[in-house]
Amino acid sequence: MRWTSLPMRRGGGTRGRHSECSIGDSGRRISGAGPALSARPTAIRGKERIDPAARHEMNSTLAARITAFLDAHHVMSLATVGGDGPHAANLFYARDGYALIWVSDPTSRHSRHIEERGGVAVTIARDCCDFPDVQGLQVRGRASRIAHSQEEARARARLEARYPFLQRLSEGKLRNAYERAQLYRLEPECIVLIENQSDFGSKEVLEFEAPAPG
Repeated sequence: MRWTSLPMRRGGGTRGRHSECSIGDSGRRISGAGPALSARPTAIRGKERIDPAARHEMNSTLAARITAFLDAHHVMSLATVGGDGPHAANLFYARDGYALIWVSDPTSRHSRHIEERGGVAVTIARDCCDFPDVQGLQVRGRASRIAHSQEEARARARLEARYPFLQRLSEGKLRNAYERAQLYRLEPECIVLIENQSDFGSKEVLEFEAPAPG
């Protein structure tokens, strides 16, 4: 696993393998190989080496803020693209670590797009009307339908625990429609936390990198 913290200068940017996650405007980029917070190599701030303990604390703090935001909100905007063009849908979600899960009709446009290509984006934001109150997450990753029955049962139980109305659907008039619905999962590659209270256009990036083969 590798985690790197690179605070950015205003108006600057960073280039890397995941250019979509490159940021400027008072941003900080932290990259890693998965949800476990590991601090092996020494991080670099410009030419200054960051103490590993301090970097690990930065990683842990950002991760905690992201998961707290996910737990405090319920609706995400899912952006997909398919042969018929781009599309966006608002969906209830639950989280499994950093992964997002939801239930959808497999014939819906966003579900069909996921079957075509798994690359998606998500935004989750608090409702506000004043600039300093802007806060939210931008997520990029791969989405897929949950195919294994045990994993599907766990995901359904997690969603029903967070949204009791789903349990009522399974027992009511909409039971057949609910049982036909499929469970989906988004594995994030990059999560951007935006908080205007911290600074103008403040962004911090938690990046997930696949482990090297072998």
